[in-house]
Amino acid sequence: MFGPPGRAYVYLIYGMYEMFNVVTWPEGKPSAVLIRGVEPIAGIERTTNGPGKLTRALHINRSLNQSDLVSGPLIIVPDQTIPTDCMETSPRIGVDYAGEWAEKPWRFSVRGNPHVSKPPKSKLTTV
Repeated sequence: MFGPPGRAYVYLIYGMYEMFNVVTWPEGKPSAVLIRGVEPIAGIERTTNGPGKLTRALHINRSLNQSDLVSGPLIIVPDQTIPTDCMETSPRIGVDYAGEWAEKPWRFSVRGNPHVSKPPKSKLTTV
């Protein structure tokens, strides 16, 4: 999580779920975005609407930690542009311990997409 940006940060949580994050800030500054779900285009048979489900379906594990997400073996490429009026934000999930930061609208999703991990609880905002 401490960089460099554009790298995978993969860790185990609860002793059973691998979490896939993208490092976002310059090296030395801890910042990453948890990828909670993706919409499969082709060749993915399992559900990807949750961070643990996503890593299982895409065979992402800790061996990919620190992988460069531009050169591989795991690559993120732009596929499509989502119109701003189709995006929404909501409070993050599973961070109740974070006090006021738990309510920040830092969870981004495409409105009505069935591959979103959990429906937002409240405070939906159009981006």
